[in-house]
Amino acid sequence: MGQEIDHTRFARRDFEKFHSCLRDETDHLAALIRNNRLSNREAVAGFEIEAWLVTPNMQPAPDNEAFLKRLNSPLACAELARFNVELNNRPVDLTGAALETLHQDLENITAAARGTAQELHLRIVLIGILPTLRQSQLTLANMSDRNRFRALNEQIFQARKGRPIHIEIGGREHLNIEHYDVMIESAATSFQIHLQTPLASAHHVYNAAIIASAPCVAVGANSPYVFGRDLWAETRIPLFEQSIGVGGYNGVAQGPLRRVGFGSDYARKSIMECFTENLEHFPVLLPIQFDSVREDMQTLRLHNGTIWRWNRPLIGFDPDGTPHIRIEHRVIPAGPSLPDMLANAAFFYGLANYLRLEQVAPEPRLPFHLAKDNFYQCARYGLEATVAWPDMEKIRLKDLLLRKLIPQALIGLDKLGINHGEASRYLDIIQQRTELGQNGSTWQRRYATNHDGNLSAMTRTYHENLWSGVPVHQWAL
Repeated sequence: MGQEIDHTRFARRDFEKFHSCLRDETDHLAALIRNNRLSNREAVAGFEIEAWLVTPNMQPAPDNEAFLKRLNSPLACAELARFNVELNNRPVDLTGAALETLHQDLENITAAARGTAQELHLRIVLIGILPTLRQSQLTLANMSDRNRFRALNEQIFQARKGRPIHIEIGGREHLNIEHYDVMIESAATSFQIHLQTPLASAHHVYNAAIIASAPCVAVGANSPYVFGRDLWAETRIPLFEQSIGVGGYNGVAQGPLRRVGFGSDYARKSIMECFTENLEHFPVLLPIQFDSVREDMQTLRLHNGTIWRWNRPLIGFDPDGTPHIRIEHRVIPAGPSLPDMLANAAFFYGLANYLRLEQVAPEPRLPFHLAKDNFYQCARYGLEATVAWPDMEKIRLKDLLLRKLIPQALIGLDKLGINHGEASRYLDIIQQRTELGQNGSTWQRRYATNHDGNLSAMTRTYHENLWSGVPVHQWAL
């Protein structure tokens, strides 16, 4: 979805041609996979951060055009809302000193972004949902000036036959609203972790990412508030799922095949199953015609970019042009601090690798419906969740993390060849966060409770702590 398009209106013939190209490229990908023609390069890591531009009093600042022009970086681009930007790094081989390299990349791109924002008398905030955001600020006037966003809004509401988007989330409090454009999606911002994997293990890595999603979203939760309401530990999850209210064919918006969701199943035999599902079950949203050969798979990649699984397989290309598979792990919110974000990435990379390599595969021991239930329990209750786990009865997540998952993540990082000292240092942040019961979400709630619910004061203090270099478990209240 990052690529720009040259128009926003489409005829029926455009959809037919696009679907024909999509089928052809899907068949081409299937042949590549069948003949082992995709990359078998070992693990490669990367990230995307969605960041907020805010005024000094912590209100959203719709100035990303001026910001991006001044920053002038190929690693930054516009997001849906004018007050959001996306920051990226360059891929890193996931071995040796990779975690330190990723941390340095994160510091470099955010330092440049902070400096640019300050030149414009603005600030940068990395957080799942900006607590000071108001629904009235999510209007088409604040949509970034990109054809792809306008077209996406138009096509979603055509598919909905003009019906407004209904958001209803029950948590500590209750939210029940309607919204009349896709801008509601821009309230949710993520730290998206990428993991390129050899073709031979791609579906195992995908399944491991699905299982790891529950503990990852719990330890990383950082989005309790939206429009002043205290909802889930990671409210970003239900908010984003409901903000794209278009499902599969025959209008199945609320069934198992949703455009934003946990997915329909594990990949049983091949990662190709996800791309086949994309073709067979999801209508085309943006029928762009590309002047390219099918080997580029631009049509397939664009269609895949309009289906937002929380763990999304992507097609990319190695420097030598060989196509590859990577998993985009989308469950983690932005923030709270840079060390916290690297700790979240380290935990994901390590745990997913451990699960992938288990002698007895975890998927048969944790049916998909339980992995899915774990995920939503952890998104709602965070570190206080109770989950099912392979070979166990229900267990408190905190106990599971401390007894099994954090040590397993360390083993997983060791098996990747990550420097042991680095791995231990980042996973110690997860350990301390768990023992003290303070992640981004719990800190926000505790601070708000101690300051009469003043979310503006909380956001200002959060901003100061964010750039202090101190992990959230050490933040004062």
